[in-house]
Amino acid sequence: MSTMNISLPDTLKAFVDQQVNMRGYGTSSEYVRELIRKDQDIQRLREMLLDGAGSATTAPVDDGYFQSLRDRVTQRTGS
Repeated sequence: MSTMNISLPDTLKAFVDQQVNMRGYGTSSEYVRELIRKDQDIQRLREMLLDGAGSATTAPVDDGYFQSLRDRVTQRTGS
């Protein structure tokens, strides 16, 4: 694991310290790592949404769609 030092204004440092104490983080590093992970998740979600928006349109996903899936599963399982 690498080390990175950051400088924060006093108000931001106080906010981080407050979050660490109130939200059960052991250190400010844990809090910052969690923020970075959440940002990574947001970026991945954004990429998936853009990929989906750029893909070809399909049939509507409505009650009929889900009923056809249930019918196919029922046929395959013989239930």
